[in-house]
Amino acid sequence: MSHRIGYLVGSLSSDSINRVLAKALVRLAPEGLELTEIPIRDLPLYNRDDEQNPVPAVSELKQSIEGSDGLLFISPEYNRSIPAPLKNAIDWGSRPWGQNSFARKPTGIIGASTGAIGTAVMQASMRSVLSFLDAPQLNAPEAYISFKPEVYGENGEVKDAGTEKFLRHYMEEYEAFVERVLSSTLPGHMGDSDPDSMH
Repeated sequence: MSHRIGYLVGSLSSDSINRVLAKALVRLAPEGLELTEIPIRDLPLYNRDDEQNPVPAVSELKQSIEGSDGLLFISPEYNRSIPAPLKNAIDWGSRPWGQNSFARKPTGIIGASTGAIGTAVMQASMRSVLSFLDAPQLNAPEAYISFKPEVYGENGEVKDAGTEKFLRHYMEEYEAFVERVLSSTLPGHMGDSDPDSMH
């Protein structure tokens, strides 16, 4: 069974290293995952005044999130936190109140940085946000990528065997996580008939 996975790249830069990483993840993903980018470039700054009559880019964002079986966040770390474009997309996708598009979507967080800690602080911030949004998270393996340009080709090739093995393993674990989450939320599952279960 194939799963539709939407991925969001947290940088708007045309030469983003996280976009390079995204290409590698698409190339290394198991056959059961169909990855499609969810663009965030054209979103306006979040404004509650515009929730009831959003511009097309906002409606398209929410439709793309809701049409995905799972979500991957592939992002740099800016000033020890989530880049503004990505946080803006998350804020739009979670609103208006009661229409949180992220709820119950199995998520993965991965990011590349030229520094040694490889987006660890950004990912910690993301985990807090996604927990609030009721979006289940792949907790292990953690993926803090110290980016080396010579390792990656233009079309997603990974030239270092150890890096390729790790990224392939990450995507395999993410696929298994998606399947676990989706199987536990299917109609007729025990959790859906349990009066004490939380939804």
